[in-house]
Amino acid sequence: MYQLGVMQMKKHVKLTALLFAVSLILSGCGGKTETNPNTAVTSENVVSEVQQGNSPVENAPQENNVVDSQPDEIQPVVPDGEVSQSEVTISPESSDKVETILNALDLKRKVYQLFIITPEALTGNPQVVAFGELSQQCIQEKPVGGLIYFSPNLENRDQAKEMLHDTQDFTQARTKVGLFMAVDEEGGTVARVADNLNTTPIQPMHSYGRRNDTKEVRAVGETIGNDIKEFCFNLDFAPVADVNLNSGNELGDRIFSKDPQITADLVSAYVKGLQSTGVASTLKHFPGLGAEDGNAHNDEQVIIDRTLDELRAEEFVPFRSGIEAGADFVMVSHQIVTGIEDDPAIPSCLSHKVCTELLREELGFNGLIVTDSMQMNTISGSYSSAEASVMAINAGVDVILMPEDFDEAVQGILDAVEAGEISEQRIDESVRRILQEKEKLGVLPDYAEDYPELYYFPEEETQEDAGE
Repeated sequence: MYQLGVMQMKKHVKLTALLFAVSLILSGCGGKTETNPNTAVTSENVVSEVQQGNSPVENAPQENNVVDSQPDEIQPVVPDGEVSQSEVTISPESSDKVETILNALDLKRKVYQLFIITPEALTGNPQVVAFGELSQQCIQEKPVGGLIYFSPNLENRDQAKEMLHDTQDFTQARTKVGLFMAVDEEGGTVARVADNLNTTPIQPMHSYGRRNDTKEVRAVGETIGNDIKEFCFNLDFAPVADVNLNSGNELGDRIFSKDPQITADLVSAYVKGLQSTGVASTLKHFPGLGAEDGNAHNDEQVIIDRTLDELRAEEFVPFRSGIEAGADFVMVSHQIVTGIEDDPAIPSCLSHKVCTELLREELGFNGLIVTDSMQMNTISGSYSSAEASVMAINAGVDVILMPEDFDEAVQGILDAVEAGEISEQRIDESVRRILQEKEKLGVLPDYAEDYPELYYFPEEETQEDAGE
């Protein structure tokens, strides 16, 4: 009887707290930002959360071939024995917690879960370096699946730790679904955390490819995972699983090797090391960028002339290995591969053949498919944010990364569901995978299945409270 009374009291307190959170929601959070795919995020709205200055916010992972010049690189400590690997494969069966949350979320909140965006796109500010009142209001109004951070967001260790932990803690408490806290931390030339927060410097991946030591690379993954987890990151868009088939490709020393099997072995080791720390890994850039001779950030199209048999013999080898190692995410990029798609103008991230027939069905990947940044010119130069987002979901993508116009992208999917172009069942498939991964990462509340009413946000009540 006493236990029942405590449960009822907890239920009342949590529901009261939730209604108070809803009352804080204000309209006008700036999910829409004026963007140029080749420059920084810009916005007219500037409040106290903004760090004044001229340093631009990066819109997408920087794909350059700069030679690593970090002095006195520290080599990761190689463990004496094998590090026990955490269970990383997403089960096709959902827990009661996942199903409770999925059934309680309305369509709009499900659609928000499909996006990982920058804090600038969420708030409308040009540079976010703190989790202040505007961020709090916006994350409640637009409870996205995740946030991705770049160098201008990370000023120093104390600032970054406070901002990132506050963001995750507040979101879990108020929306009851935690965030993917994402970063590009490959090592070498793509190292937002190491470069800005003085964590362990890591050599470019081609250096490890030359040595071909899987034990060393597993330690690299573990080192990166431990370093970024300290700052509350739980998702790393790494490792690069491309094979260096064309020396003119935009990835350069970010690739392990020109040998598919060496790349495969090292990708697998990196995934195991990273995920042993509780950080999700991402294989990129499916179906392979190593044979390209272009730049997806700037070019209108990146066309790769490869047959499906060639892809299976070379590009797919590291992706298969990474999937078998338990990678949580696979990033599909914007290249057009002539041997795959009948329509020569369809980028890979918008292709059902690439995302569903090849990645899901042939390679057997049952984790989360994420696009590369949708602000890149190969997408934003040819499609509206709504068009690209709808095509990506219909192709089989689960998570859309950084659309050029976030609000338009969300509304485009909602309109497509209403028009019957996307079924709500299709939305549920992706949100279920997202919630499964979040449960594994520990960002879903333990009490979710006991209090499904916490996930109901009556629209009329929210609007009334927001206007008070």
